[in-house]
Amino acid sequence: MSEIKDGGRIEDLEDLEGWERARRKKKKKMSGLDHPDVDHPDPAVAPWSAAAPKVPALPRDAAGRKAAPVCTGVLDYFPDALVEVARVSKVGNDQHNPGQPLHWAKEKSKDEADALVRHLLERGTRDADGMRHSAKVAWRALALLQREIDAEAAGTDCACSGIYTCEGHRA
Repeated sequence: MSEIKDGGRIEDLEDLEGWERARRKKKKKMSGLDHPDVDHPDPAVAPWSAAAPKVPALPRDAAGRKAAPVCTGVLDYFPDALVEVARVSKVGNDQHNPGQPLHWAKEKSKDEADALVRHLLERGTRDADGMRHSAKVAWRALALLQREIDAEAAGTDCACSGIYTCEGHRA
């Protein structure tokens, strides 16, 4: 097999095929679980199989994409806050899914609204794990919104999974 030459440039098809084989082999060796970067995760093994990763809901047309400025309208507005939310994700994953790649185990907690308010009551302080309660509020708000979007895309009335007394589950 040829090696990649000239500072990492792939010179010919043989190099590309060898690089692809090495990449697939490396991904296969990851823990025993599939990882979100794997091309085709096995839903029977992947911890996120209940809600497989999907392409973000960005519009396909240019005008629609420009109407949702993710970088300049969110990342650039709140860079430090989003870093804190990412830390909450990591700490939560390490607590609830030790030894597993970072992923949202949606089945483990479905009480976003209640947890959000619980953390909101303690805003401005830090939780026992050292994380800001306000960062946990933001994480729960994003989780609640994502569940609502997923439920709407699935054609269900709500995202509460029947644990809340919402319009979709009232008798």
